Amino acid sequence: MTQPIKTDAWFVEGGNGFDSLKLHRDVTIPALGDYDCLVQIQAVSLNYRDLIIPKGLYPFPMNLPRIPCSDGAGIVLATGPRVTQFRRGDRICTLFNQGHQANPITRTSMATGLGGTLDGTLRKYAVLPETGLVSAPSNLSPVEASTLSCAPLTAWNALYGLVPLKPGDRVLTQGTGGVSLAAIQFALAAGASVIATTSSEAKMERLKKMGVQHVINYKTTPEWGEVARSLTPGENGVDHVIEVGGPGTMAQSLKAVRKEGIITIIGFLGGTGGKGEKEPSILDPLVEICTVRGIFVGSRQQMEDMVRAIEVNKIQPVVDEKVFSFEKAKEAYQYQWEQKHFGKVVIKVDG
Repeated sequence: MTQPIKTDAWFVEGGNGFDSLKLHRDVTIPALGDYDCLVQIQAVSLNYRDLIIPKGLYPFPMNLPRIPCSDGAGIVLATGPRVTQFRRGDRICTLFNQGHQANPITRTSMATGLGGTLDGTLRKYAVLPETGLVSAPSNLSPVEASTLSCAPLTAWNALYGLVPLKPGDRVLTQGTGGVSLAAIQFALAAGASVIATTSSEAKMERLKKMGVQHVINYKTTPEWGEVARSLTPGENGVDHVIEVGGPGTMAQSLKAVRKEGIITIIGFLGGTGGKGEKEPSILDPLVEICTVRGIFVGSRQQMEDMVRAIEVNKIQPVVDEKVFSFEKAKEAYQYQWEQKHFGKVVIKVDG
């Protein structure tokens, strides 16, 4: 195969909605550096962050235009002369923060996010540093492997990054987004039990089929934090809370967590606050004697650990039944925005 010099790529060109997404043909592929790999992208998956950037809702500075998306899986087509970790034909996944090799994360490595500071994965070919790639799990297809860069890695960091999850622990997840579904799979594989919340009766059944022991409808049970605590031995509370909602759900998370338990804040689906909703104070974690921890995805080292766990436990990421073509990327964005999905929404790039 002749090494390509041009690629098709989607760009976010503004913040006026999904019409800000534009497909460009014949974009020049950068020259291969000494430590770079030329990757043929086979599949890309979407995250909430990818949706709010073209909507103009992302709360961090963006330099547009930018190739979107952080998640991708593909094949190495060529390597620079000093690359040692990959060779032609290797299957890879992209690392969200290209510079985040190991913890602790730094301000510098936080500024290396694909689809944010750096051009992302929604293109047919990309030149990426070898340190920004991880070998794909041998048991996953490219579509499945494309989901790992952000949501599952965030879930892995939440459960293993501070106090590692252990058998018998209780984990509380919120909703059916990618991080929560991955956290459920990792928790069950580790021998922990899971309490999950959702607002949909249909999704309640799907969560139960995944093996979740307790599911709470947070719309019909607004005090779900107390209910979750009541489902634990001695009503002491859960060991880990995967907090995805932000100010709107934090009060309930504090009611659910055990003394010296961990609440990991991974997102702000409920907004960033300041809209009049009652928000917990900075003293609440002191009163509840718990740790509240913010994280930003995870490191390459953690992703390699996660890949090994996926292979050993034969975990298959939850992928929505509807997979989109590269040309219909905007439809994929709209589909996820309308919350029609269960599992990761994937765009298949290579046909």
